[in-house]
Amino acid sequence: MATARVPRLEGPPVVRSTVARKSAPRLWSDWHALGTRATRDIGLADPMSVIAEVERQLARARTREQADAVPELRASTMTHVVWAPPEWLARAHKVLAGLEERHPARTILLVPKPTGAAKVTAKVVVRDFGVSDGHEVLPEVVEFRLHGASARHPASLVLPLLISDLPAFCRWRGEPPWEGEALTELVAACDRLVVDSSEWPAPARRYERLAGLFERIAVSDLAWRRGLPWRVAIAELWPGIRRAGHLVVEGPAADAELLAGWLRSRLRRPIQLTRHKAESLRSVTLDGEVVRPTPGPRPSPSELLSAELDTVARDPLYEAAVRAVRGGSSARARR
Repeated sequence: MATARVPRLEGPPVVRSTVARKSAPRLWSDWHALGTRATRDIGLADPMSVIAEVERQLARARTREQADAVPELRASTMTHVVWAPPEWLARAHKVLAGLEERHPARTILLVPKPTGAAKVTAKVVVRDFGVSDGHEVLPEVVEFRLHGASARHPASLVLPLLISDLPAFCRWRGEPPWEGEALTELVAACDRLVVDSSEWPAPARRYERLAGLFERIAVSDLAWRRGLPWRVAIAELWPGIRRAGHLVVEGPAADAELLAGWLRSRLRRPIQLTRHKAESLRSVTLDGEVVRPTPGPRPSPSELLSAELDTVARDPLYEAAVRAVRGGSSARARR
């Protein structure tokens, strides 16, 4: 993991803590209500103070959990950093709800609010889930609200909370600010950046900026993950597709562009792309031949993200596809 400079945040942070009991419904949104039962607001003067208080609250929550006489397995598999602006927060909570039992982790949820006076508020939650051997796992959640100038320097809060010797993933909701200090700091602090380029306007125009990160951090894209069954189905048409020239996709722009980029990079030749607008990948034809992926349930957003959290290695096929999008013809979107 790269070493990042820790800039100083400004403004008075506030820390609140609670424990989400196993008797509560397993919905991420529930912990907002649970937090009103046993919260503590603490005014603090600097980032190191807020980190120290967060660590104390985590320790106290784990101590309270140990009082139930059930053997505890902290068993975090990673540090999961999530950058979720307010407009993405509800969707981020929903996805994270499906990850807790798949990937027990310390989750650091960063909610930037760049306007107003500089201030940091924090909420600490420890969840407990039973596992088959009679033990409990204790995923941890720390949510920071970053107000004003504090939103530019999240590394001051993230770096001290990274779990030693475990990978750190950063899920960035929406389009990153490519030249922003926050992105630069989190790329330096984490091992893998996970995006969904379908969340960006005109993604084909952004891939060149994304490719600029490949030498600094491993990158995953959920739009690429969604296209996996279609890539497998296209590959099964080999060698009949070796002279293919025209790809027609009904689906989101990012998914279509990445399919075309993948074909260009594998065949090493131009591929024309025509896209028909749709909210999800519905159909693909290649030179008039219908591509038929293996039938199966569509993975949920939590399942898509879970698959990306199983590896920290770079994906050369994805990187080549992104670079081929930059060099290929633009998709023509039709209704």
